[in-house]
Amino acid sequence: MMDNFLSFQIHGGGDHGGGVAESVSSLLTSLEGFSNHGPGELFSSILPGILGMENIHPLLVHFPIAFLSAFFAVDLIATIAKKSQWRNTASWFLYFGALSAIFTVIAGFNAAETVAHGEDVHEIMDHHEHIGLSILSLSLGLSAWRLKSGALVTGWTNSFFLALSALLFGLIVQGADLGGLMVYQYGVAVKTAQPLVTDITLQPTDTSTQVHDHDHHHEHNHSH
Repeated sequence: MMDNFLSFQIHGGGDHGGGVAESVSSLLTSLEGFSNHGPGELFSSILPGILGMENIHPLLVHFPIAFLSAFFAVDLIATIAKKSQWRNTASWFLYFGALSAIFTVIAGFNAAETVAHGEDVHEIMDHHEHIGLSILSLSLGLSAWRLKSGALVTGWTNSFFLALSALLFGLIVQGADLGGLMVYQYGVAVKTAQPLVTDITLQPTDTSTQVHDHDHHHEHNHSH
């Protein structure tokens, strides 16, 4: 009974929609397709979204958001739980977040100069830029403070440090909200979807019916 079950799972079929063999076959087919492409085609096959971007700011912005949010959460929990090792891990999140914020802000300024936008978006974009610069400055400042201390800050200075970390997290949330507003509300850097073109076969017109109807109306009018 068990042998039959394992055989069924390996070879696929039934309600499971395929087994291990089908999955492996699909993977090998994909790899074979990649091997037949050149470097440019291979890159476009793996990461087609990047080629469609006018700039890489939407790609880079996820890294400081993830790193700096993780830093705030881990550092806060570690402080409450009094886990110094966790705070050391949080420090690395902070460093990586500050580093990625540098490239994200640079790409953001480039995007503001190259992406078409209307006057209704310009004020939002300026506010978004100011928040991005604030995030970069604050993350670099906290990183320098953490590095210069040589150890984790304690006492009232740590409370002030956590307050600045909370401010940093709040700026991240607000900046992400404005970015989403520009994209989803105003469609900044969003390309219009191309309509689906379908073949339309024109049905032949029954001219005899039209002639008959014309004659019918003509005779009808003539009789009156």
